Amino acid sequence: MCGIVGYTGSDTAAPLLLEALRRLEYRGYDSAGIAALAGDHLGLVRAVGKLDNLAARLAEQPLAGTCGIGHTRWATHGGVTEANAHPHSADGRIAVVHNGIIENYAALRAELEAAGANFASQTDSEVLAHLFAAGFAKGLGPLAVLQGVLARIEGAWALAAVSLDAPGVIMIARNASPLAVGLADGFSLIASDASAMAQNCGQVLYLKDDDYGLVTPAGPQIYDRNNQPANREALRISASPVMVDKAGYRHFMEKEIHEQPDSVAHTLAAMTGPDGQLTAGLQTAQLKAVSGLVLLAAGTSHYAALIGKYWIERLAGLPVAVELASEYHYRQPVAGPFSHALVISQSGESLDTLMAMRHAAAMGLQTLGLVNVPDSTIAREAEAVLPTRAGPEIGVASTKAFTAQLTVLFAVALALGRTHGRLEKQQAGQLHEAVLTMPGAIGRALSCVPQIQQIAKQLVLSHSVLFLGRDLLYPLALEGALKLKEISYLHAEGFAAGEMKHGPIALIEPGLPVIGLVSQDALQAKTISNLREAEARGADLYLISCGAAGEQVDFARQIVEMPACNPLLAPLLLAIPAQILAWQAALEKGTDVDQPRNLAKSVTVE
Repeated sequence: MCGIVGYTGSDTAAPLLLEALRRLEYRGYDSAGIAALAGDHLGLVRAVGKLDNLAARLAEQPLAGTCGIGHTRWATHGGVTEANAHPHSADGRIAVVHNGIIENYAALRAELEAAGANFASQTDSEVLAHLFAAGFAKGLGPLAVLQGVLARIEGAWALAAVSLDAPGVIMIARNASPLAVGLADGFSLIASDASAMAQNCGQVLYLKDDDYGLVTPAGPQIYDRNNQPANREALRISASPVMVDKAGYRHFMEKEIHEQPDSVAHTLAAMTGPDGQLTAGLQTAQLKAVSGLVLLAAGTSHYAALIGKYWIERLAGLPVAVELASEYHYRQPVAGPFSHALVISQSGESLDTLMAMRHAAAMGLQTLGLVNVPDSTIAREAEAVLPTRAGPEIGVASTKAFTAQLTVLFAVALALGRTHGRLEKQQAGQLHEAVLTMPGAIGRALSCVPQIQQIAKQLVLSHSVLFLGRDLLYPLALEGALKLKEISYLHAEGFAAGEMKHGPIALIEPGLPVIGLVSQDALQAKTISNLREAEARGADLYLISCGAAGEQVDFARQIVEMPACNPLLAPLLLAIPAQILAWQAALEKGTDVDQPRNLAKSVTVE
């Protein structure tokens, strides 16, 4: 994964594809490749490392052909090798590039191998090439083959394929990972980011989830999830650069919410070592040196840290303290049993968080920076950096940076648990597989917008809102309340559900909206009991649940059911409807979604 490009027209494809890949370099990658169709030959060139390595290979092995695809990859399945680089080929007739994660790839691979397919890589993406090859071997046309492939796969994807059986055609599809088509006279482009096409075409259209189709030099034929022709609006790049930046969405926050399947997948890639294991970007010796952690953060990052505390203590058995960065160095803290300070900041420039990190370093703690901006001050001053690959986040209210932070923190907990012997190899493998399903689950979660919209219409009629959760979902209740306050200006509070009877239940009055967060964990029954206490006192209960966790709640006004997932990962998934609720409430109230009053994206004063 990282970047997809494609070209079909009358010019030689490879130089144009290489140029387009260079415009995606900012996203990061560990390998790259290009495939092109030339008559009855499919040419394929791949290289590990920077695009200069690929360019050198292309100079030695020029690719002819006027239809092709290219890719820059960050490894998730399998290490950083040429064999694992994209494009992947099957039978020498098909080439495929793919962003995202195919969740059911193991079962598909076993089935394909039993049918005689020979796999050359360790990746999940290669199953796509063999599925395409099997479809064409049956004599089907490109559209039927594409539909057949999409019917078999589960997860998240932006994919593009070319075949000798369909000259001049690029087969494309999107589900939870972005893909766009560039339109020009006499040729067409595709890319995962419009910036890759901006210099070569005047218009771009964005695929929506479950869109698929065929792209020829004359343009695209796009179909929706119901297999009906889809007329997606074409936007002029030069005339409306802001609209291109928003990818057709009305607000940056809306766009960034919908980018989360991709940002979580990219961040997982950043946490994956050459052996395909989650390492959190740290060497084994660095992980072994951690005997205790202080997590320093502010705002939304602080709530991510609170969730991280649950994960690290549970999976690694190490002591963890979570501190508000703005309070830490004024409190005269004691280093105690902690060896490291993990400092969390989206911008890497928050002054209170930077000062807290410097104070921790002065006390002798090793500093780790978890940031979204790799050249930020915190990244430069930290002794090691754990990057989130969320991409630029423009909306003031953090969305994709928050879930990317959670992704890193889960990887940290898993890597520490494995290194310190708390997790057996099988346990660690199961948790790794579970987190790899999250981009697809988040993509499916985004379909809840219409349901959430109805709840938001009710919330804005109230003067206050409560969020309740237990265990891992308690910090998420705090984050949900913060989001609602930030952009809709509704008063909201988050509480641990078990603490209601210790005071907050006095706030309950008839008609007060209560948002309950529930997953299928060991505390599910207790959480439901706490929610029933609120409903019995007149609260209007709205439930956001993972899987079938809400089936026992027959007293809620509305239940928003997210896909089932490992209960440990429920905060990562349930963050999505919480963000959507805040966004929809802001729309109902008519507030500024991207730039709420009195707030700045980066807090550079104490």
